[in-house]
Amino acid sequence: MEVYMIRYATIGTGWITDAFIRGASMVPELQLAAVYSRTEKGAIQFASKYAGEIQLFTDLTSMAACPDIDAVYIASPNSLHYSQSKLFLEHGKHVICEKPAVVLPGEMRVLQHIAKERGLIYMEAIMMMHLPARRVLHDAVKKLGRIYSARIDFSQLSSKYPSLLEGGLPNIFNPAFATGALMDLGIYCVYPVIDLFGMPVSLRADALFLPTGADGVGNCLFIYQDKHINISYSKVGQDRIGSEIIGDAGTLRIQSISQLGGIALVQKDGTEIPIWGHDEKDVLMSGEAQDFARYILNFDSSREEYEAASALSLDVSLVMDEIRNSAGIQFPLDCP
Repeated sequence: MEVYMIRYATIGTGWITDAFIRGASMVPELQLAAVYSRTEKGAIQFASKYAGEIQLFTDLTSMAACPDIDAVYIASPNSLHYSQSKLFLEHGKHVICEKPAVVLPGEMRVLQHIAKERGLIYMEAIMMMHLPARRVLHDAVKKLGRIYSARIDFSQLSSKYPSLLEGGLPNIFNPAFATGALMDLGIYCVYPVIDLFGMPVSLRADALFLPTGADGVGNCLFIYQDKHINISYSKVGQDRIGSEIIGDAGTLRIQSISQLGGIALVQKDGTEIPIWGHDEKDVLMSGEAQDFARYILNFDSSREEYEAASALSLDVSLVMDEIRNSAGIQFPLDCP
């Protein structure tokens, strides 16, 4: 049986692009066709790790116009996501863009509108939403009885932190690239909250800023009519105890909220029931790649799921914007 191939290109030469390519290699319908780097040397070096005929680009417009490319995976700095996604959508390419796919909710609306008008798939790459563990999590939450509170945390000491301490300005701590703790890690906390409990009635957020102007630590209280959800995140320290969703019939413990790994149900008597373990990184990335291909090739049967994912991405973008406003997190591109 012949498998229709989606020829995809990549923007970004960091570890996350490598991880996506390895995950996509598990999807028969996806074929790496091109890579982009700002320099030819960088493109050659990156492409050399992979087999097959791979075109090299140092000009994004040329790559967007290439007839041999059907889709693109974007993993550039956050500040470039909107313009690059728009460029490729306007050239008729499907787009999967790393989180956060946009900085402003209005940008999400524009890109979703372009994709819908042109019959294209535009998708935020957020691996946790495309894993079997997500369905397991939803089922487990139903066993907690009445939920009054939750504590969701993702704190991971950045590998770029030593450079920051030495007076450097790594991209991840540079507001000019629309990044920081909220945009990099906090979004992994926001997604499951909105996915599980919907939009809050209100929220209150705060942030601790680093000398570069980027937020290094943040927290937010999501206020619902019947529950309070606290999220916390940090790029300058390492969490060791994970997250908890607390109900009157039990507690759900999640060791890794970003990967939905190490999920266990703790009953009222303290009995612990393991529900989900930990997946390998390549497997984690393969879920979003698989769904991206399925949305493209089987849109009619996947329409409802795709539209739900798109609506969730817009809701998350709206909440992220509200958190930024409440916490005073600003980026240069916020100003016209």
